[in-house]
Amino acid sequence: MSAEENKALVRRCLADVWDGGRLERVDDLLAESFVRHGPSATEGEIRGRDGFKRLVSMYRATYPDLRVPIEDQVAEGDLVVTRWTARGTHRGELMGIAPTGNPVSVSGMILDRVVDGRIVEEWASYDALGMLRQLGAIPAPG
Repeated sequence: MSAEENKALVRRCLADVWDGGRLERVDDLLAESFVRHGPSATEGEIRGRDGFKRLVSMYRATYPDLRVPIEDQVAEGDLVVTRWTARGTHRGELMGIAPTGNPVSVSGMILDRVVDGRIVEEWASYDALGMLRQLGAIPAPG
């Protein structure tokens, strides 16, 4: 696949799965052997399509109005880097934190590796500390 096709694949994953909650699309977009390397404080390593579906389900239950618009995207070869800002309202429990009703905005990036038209590996980095501060779980500095 071309770099542009790889970018489109990652965009579909964000739009259909994260924004749309269409978990059935995961099987078309991710390889069976998929691995996600997420922030250790909030996710750690996620393996397989079912693990990814559980992760998405957890965040969509926490933020039912979740939207993850893409800010920038760059691709070279089999790698795609995507910078995004996720936004949603804290309506469900997250890691033992009761719903606050707070609007939350979290910036992050993912690096996806695409092989044979499917995402096989993903490295995710986002402002988990900022998210926890917005939920009142960690006090703001000062």
